Amino acid sequence: MSYDAIVLAGGAARRLGGADKPALSVGGRALLDRVLDACPDALRTVVVGGRRPTARPVRWTREDPPGGGPVAALDAGLRDTTAGLVLVLSADLPFLDRDTVRALLAAPDAHGTDGAMLRDPDGRDQPLVAAYRAEPLRREIALLATEHGGLAGLPLRALTAELELVPVTAQPLAAFDCDTWDDLAVARTRIREHGTVLDQWITAVKNELGIDLAVDTKTLLDLARDAAHGVARPAAPLTTFLVGYAAAHAAATGADPAQAVAEASRKAADLALRWAAEAEADAATGENGSG
Repeated sequence: MSYDAIVLAGGAARRLGGADKPALSVGGRALLDRVLDACPDALRTVVVGGRRPTARPVRWTREDPPGGGPVAALDAGLRDTTAGLVLVLSADLPFLDRDTVRALLAAPDAHGTDGAMLRDPDGRDQPLVAAYRAEPLRREIALLATEHGGLAGLPLRALTAELELVPVTAQPLAAFDCDTWDDLAVARTRIREHGTVLDQWITAVKNELGIDLAVDTKTLLDLARDAAHGVARPAAPLTTFLVGYAAAHAAATGADPAQAVAEASRKAADLALRWAAEAEADAATGENGSG
C-alpha cells in the first residue's frame, strides 16, 4: 500500500541528560536507523529533527518553533508529505518491526477509521506508533491551530481525541521505547537474548552492508556445521563466504538472489558430506587393514 512516513526525532531527551537519543545505538545500530528499517517502502520519509547521518536517504524538516512539541513536529512533517496514508513513528523504538508497520497501515481500511494506533502490552495506546489518514489529520491540526493560536506545547491527546482510531496489538516489544538510560540498557540486553540474537545480528549485518536479502539462517548454519565436522573447523566460515560469493555472482547474471544462496548452499553442503564420507571410508579401511 502507498504511504509516507514521518519520524519524530526531536525533543530534549531530558531523562537522558540531553543526549542525542536518535543517535544512541542498540545492537550496533542507531535507534533512528532501526526505526527507518521498519518502513523501507515508504514513498517519502520525513524526519523531524536535527540532521544527522542515516542508513538511507530521508527528507529533513524542523517544527516551528524548535522544541514546540509533538503536535507541532507532526504538523511540520505532514507539510512535506503527499500520500493519503501517513505512518507516524517516534525515533526511539529499537524493536519496531515491519510486520507491525504493515498491520498499522492495513487497519484504517479494514475498519473504516481515521487511523490506527499501536496498543502496548499494558493496554496503553501509542499515538507515535500509528498510521493516520492524511486528510482528517490535516483537518484536525488546522482546527487546533485556529483554536489555540498555534500548535506549540499542545499534547498529542488534543489531536488524537478528535480522530476515530482503531487499536492494533502487535508483538510485545514493538512499542518499547528508550526514554531513560535504564531503558537503553534493557534494550541492549534483550537484543542479545538467546532465540533472537541471530535474527537481530543478521538484520544488522544486512543493513550495514546495504543488502536486502531473505537469509535462510538454518540452511547456512547447517552448512557451516557440515563443513566444520566433515572437513575442518576453519572450513565453516570460509565455506559460507564462498557460498555468498557464488550467490552474488549468480545474482549478477540474473538469478534470484535467495534461490542462488539456496542452490550454492546445497552444492557446498553436498560436497562437505561427500568429503566426510570419504574420510569415514578411509578410516574404516585403515582399521580393517591394521586388523
